[in-house]
Amino acid sequence: MRRHWQKKPLLVRQALAGVQPPLPRAALFSLAEQEGVESRLVQRTGSAPTDWRVRPGPLPRRALPPLSRAGWTLLVQGLDLHVSAARQLLERFRFVPDVRLDDLMVSWASPGGGVGAHVDSYDVFLVQVQGRREWRIAPPAGRGEPAWVEGAPLKQLRDFTPTQAWVLEPGDLLYLPPGWGHDGTAVGGDCMTCSVGFRAPSEGELARELLLRLSEEEGEDALYRDPRQAATSQPGEVPPALLQFAQRALQRHLADLQALPRALGEILTEPKPQTWFEATAPVAAAGSVELDARTRMAYDARHVFINGESFVAGGRDARLMRQLADERRLSARALRGLSADASSLLQEWLGAGWAHEVP
Repeated sequence: MRRHWQKKPLLVRQALAGVQPPLPRAALFSLAEQEGVESRLVQRTGSAPTDWRVRPGPLPRRALPPLSRAGWTLLVQGLDLHVSAARQLLERFRFVPDVRLDDLMVSWASPGGGVGAHVDSYDVFLVQVQGRREWRIAPPAGRGEPAWVEGAPLKQLRDFTPTQAWVLEPGDLLYLPPGWGHDGTAVGGDCMTCSVGFRAPSEGELARELLLRLSEEEGEDALYRDPRQAATSQPGEVPPALLQFAQRALQRHLADLQALPRALGEILTEPKPQTWFEATAPVAAAGSVELDARTRMAYDARHVFINGESFVAGGRDARLMRQLADERRLSARALRGLSADASSLLQEWLGAGWAHEVP
């Protein structure tokens, strides 16, 4: 993290020695058929820069080319939400804060398959889990938006001059900071690569979400009044009093020093739109409790956040809830230390499917 994170690439041979694919090829193809699973089929159809075809999922098996055909790739996003082995692999990367971790994507490619030269706006770890893939990389071109291939269905780099190249074997790992161009191609047969991606909101995106969340805070909103407004000969001018009213509205929402951190925590733990949980009848947990793989949980100095909701916590409850967020599990003994209110809240989470009782 000190030497490479968002600074320069890092290749680690056998970082995960003995790694196995999180699921077999047939199971991956079956998963891509399902509604609610984000998948894409990418095919190279010729030698021209625009000769690519992309089809979004769900993808029935008949939509996939024959295994013997070269140059195609199946991408399945959010594999950690559906496959426990993928979630376990993602756990290996929790040396980065959870609110920055996004998901684990798997790419299966036939010989020669890939998605072309591209850049990601976020950090990425590329883990080879089956077969071999050649990666060619190039440093960021400089300030501003990269030049893209016009007319291509994917955002592919128009000018890509690789400066380094490696062939990754199962267990090898390649880290790339944001903005580094990269092009991966399956060599010597089909291959499977897992990609660990990160969340990197822009300033504008985060500001919009925060302002929207803050505006939803409970409270009586005052209406704009202008009893002293005189008749005007300049109806197109924005009244200065209305500008002052808008400024006071923003200041009021930020006057509560906890409003911003509370809104931020709720945004950062909001599940993706396609995420769903299986609700059950609330139960009093007698054994250990484990967070559902789809649950996002975090905390700050005063709050606990879970799946877009926030709760004030202090004392032993705060310590145990933070332990649950860090370890994603609480033992039966630890659960007995929760207060009645915290235990009741945990029962609600169990009933909502956000957590589960485990042996």
